[in-house]
Amino acid sequence: MEARVLDRPLPGVLLIEGRCIGDARGFFMETFHREELRALGVEGEFVQDNHSRSEGRVIRGLHYQGPPAPMGKLVRTTLGRILDVVVDLRAGSPTFGRWAGVELSAENRRQLWIPPGFGHGFANLGDACEIQYRCTAYWSAAAEGCVAWDDPDLGVAWPFRDALVSARDARGARFADYARNPAFRWKEGA
Repeated sequence: MEARVLDRPLPGVLLIEGRCIGDARGFFMETFHREELRALGVEGEFVQDNHSRSEGRVIRGLHYQGPPAPMGKLVRTTLGRILDVVVDLRAGSPTFGRWAGVELSAENRRQLWIPPGFGHGFANLGDACEIQYRCTAYWSAAAEGCVAWDDPDLGVAWPFRDALVSARDARGARFADYARNPAFRWKEGA
């Protein structure tokens, strides 16, 4: 895989680039190598892969899965391009409530490691996009949550506001409400 960390947009969040070998026929790249990813700081055992498709002007998020089944995600785009957004949801963290965004695309072939304790969402920047998620926990309806993608307290600089959003995401909790009863607590040194 020969992966390297390009950026750490928030503590624990890693923008990863792997080596890609290409020629006139196309390309080949390894997208997962447990030992190399561990060496970069990606922790946890992956147990579930998910694949989603979104049409143009879609925003999804800001989703998280808390205890008893906190979920980390290794995210990559296989079609199109997205603004991938993470928000620190760990109460007590020096970056609690801060967000960061990176562009992931089928062309740049980058991956984003999002550890447990962060909300995740994205905006589709084109006609259609497909996203693959490698997850460290099985999906649990009882443990999932959503913070409002358009919460002014977070101030995420989405590329558009007239988004197509699911009913669930439209009902996401305000960050101030989440902060009164957070799903995650920051542990110094963790």
